[in-house]
Amino acid sequence: MGMTYVQKLLARACGKSAVALGDVLEPPVHLAMSHENGALVINQFNEIFQGTGREPKVWDPSRIAIIFDHRVPAESSKTATNQKKIREFIAKQGITKFHDIRGDVGGICHQILPENGYVRPGQVLVGTDSHTTTHGALGAFAFGIGATEMASVWALGNILNVEVPGTIKVVVNGRFARGVYPKDLILYLIGKLTAEGANYRVIEFHGETIRSMPTSGRLVLCNMTVEAGATGGVIPPDAETERYLREEAGVKEPLDLFGPDADAVYDQVVEVDAATLAPQIACPHTVDNVKPIGEVAGKKIQQIVVGSCTNGRLDDLEVAAAILKGKRVADSTRMLIFPASWRIYAEALRLGYLADLIAAGAVVCNPGCGPCLGIHQGALADGETALATTNRNFKGRMGNPNAEVYLCSTAVAATSALTGVISDPRGVN
Repeated sequence: MGMTYVQKLLARACGKSAVALGDVLEPPVHLAMSHENGALVINQFNEIFQGTGREPKVWDPSRIAIIFDHRVPAESSKTATNQKKIREFIAKQGITKFHDIRGDVGGICHQILPENGYVRPGQVLVGTDSHTTTHGALGAFAFGIGATEMASVWALGNILNVEVPGTIKVVVNGRFARGVYPKDLILYLIGKLTAEGANYRVIEFHGETIRSMPTSGRLVLCNMTVEAGATGGVIPPDAETERYLREEAGVKEPLDLFGPDADAVYDQVVEVDAATLAPQIACPHTVDNVKPIGEVAGKKIQQIVVGSCTNGRLDDLEVAAAILKGKRVADSTRMLIFPASWRIYAEALRLGYLADLIAAGAVVCNPGCGPCLGIHQGALADGETALATTNRNFKGRMGNPNAEVYLCSTAVAATSALTGVISDPRGVN
């Protein structure tokens, strides 16, 4: 019986010829990522060594990446003190994949890892962040874990008790209509599967639409698979994967490119015709409360947010700038822009995208998790409504349980910024 992509990946990682669904493994970890919550991991890590007489030492400092992104710059003395604690730990342990609050190397963790070539096909990648699933776009089995589990990884180099998951195969064919983007596809899929429809499974993407999709779009898809309950999302590596890693991430080492077996067995197969999709909107207060834009068009919006680990990439800023150039954000609406990294920020600045956005009335913020986190930047007032390219719209997600958040693509966000109401980008000239 053939194996899915993640089955083959786990078999290779564990040195086995094959693994079956339900097998419990302890695969070696190729990369372990944390952000400011690394302070919690440090506490748990130090406890492991208490009473042993051994100095706390990570298993391999070259395989740990830490990125400050959730509260940058620090919004409180407590955060600043935790960041100081992490810096001291990093220096003591010799961890080199550290991205501090800096304009030359900083950004959101799920952008920093791929753009710096830290993610490779065939990796087992864990992170203390639920959207670690993002990195399946480059062929890694990437998933989120808690602080205690991460402390164990730092000490041992393995992730314990991993059950080989079942897989949902998603086949997408057809060409997106004008004004429709990968964000619309993943919102549609989450609405179809529901928030628990992929629990304890991997979503594996296939089809001509996926093969022609740039890595930026693939990152969007895998980023949000967790919103359907998935353990991970993955796109088997191909020519685009190699192009991105070579040309954009600067990877020179050999790459292990492989795919699932032709006779792999899937829990479910979902087929989508991309050509039939309209722009999609996730309505409050769950990500699977998805409707075609026609059902919510005209909803008044006080705040627009473009950015985050989902849609803060260069092509997102290009789309937003093209829609807003020479126009103005509606007087009743404020628009915040959060590029996903300083590298993206600098390139958008060079290309004039940021100038066009600022001229239109948008406020360009430093790369970071900002209002998506809900406790740092861009909080909403009571009764306000936000439209965002972020990945979650739970009650209180943007800092106020008495407000509402709708999720959308960058094109919908930028078009709606001009009108002050949810608007269909397909009508933009």
